[in-house]
Amino acid sequence: MSGRSVCPRHAPRLTRRPAAAHPPRFMPPILEVKNLRVARGRTVILPGLDWTVARGEHWVILGANGSGKTTLLKALCGYLSPTGGDFALLGLRYGRCDWRELKLQLGVVTSAFALSIPPSEVALETVVSGKYAQLDLWHAGTRADRSAALRLLRSLGLAYLADREWAYLSQGERQRVLIARALMAKPRLLVLDEPCAGLDPVAREEFLQLVDRLARRRGAPALVLVTHHVEEIVPAFTHALLLKAGRTHAAGPLGRTLTGKNLRAIFGAPLRLTRRAGRYHLAHARAAQG
Repeated sequence: MSGRSVCPRHAPRLTRRPAAAHPPRFMPPILEVKNLRVARGRTVILPGLDWTVARGEHWVILGANGSGKTTLLKALCGYLSPTGGDFALLGLRYGRCDWRELKLQLGVVTSAFALSIPPSEVALETVVSGKYAQLDLWHAGTRADRSAALRLLRSLGLAYLADREWAYLSQGERQRVLIARALMAKPRLLVLDEPCAGLDPVAREEFLQLVDRLARRRGAPALVLVTHHVEEIVPAFTHALLLKAGRTHAAGPLGRTLTGKNLRAIFGAPLRLTRRAGRYHLAHARAAQG
């Protein structure tokens, strides 16, 4: 080895070989609906609806009676077969996979379930039934199931209801237990189908605050709230789908779609939309002037 020194300016330049490029992993939308059409006889309920729920989004579906909200939900839940078009949940398309398994990724909260739950069933068992997508659970589940259900109730502040029979739960308590039930299967999409129907003002607000907290949790499922009332839109919701006669009147971020003009169009009435403290309020324009 010579004792010759090398000037830093003339030292060989070391270059780092670029790391092999990995193409970004494609993450499909939570829900993708393309040209969904539903007709019964000569009646066309949904003439062709497009809708996408991306990851991190929470949607509200608004529309008057007969706008197609219920039909859309029934199709997505597999209770009603579309006439045309298709839809996919987590990239898996309806009709090309076992929808019974895929339905476990889709939680539903609706007061219609209440009639199918035995009056003597305790809340803990109702929550366990969500893991198996069953109503009127015919077996008690495993010890691990019951432990998981109790942890879920605790995380939602509902542990005090665990041993209370369904018959002795208030309407608001039932709706909150149904949220825990829907979460038991760890769904990626949670649909709230007019969940505040029949709730008194206090119970409604308690329920909505629970929904708001749930939506803000890390790893929370995408939420879809179906309602007639803008007052039920808590700040965690990000997007809105406005339906009129089975068609999309407007869809997108709340700030762009939830406007007085759009609401007057879908409800066919002179309405005035206001927002206070992060919550929306809707009034009939003539009544507000009076």
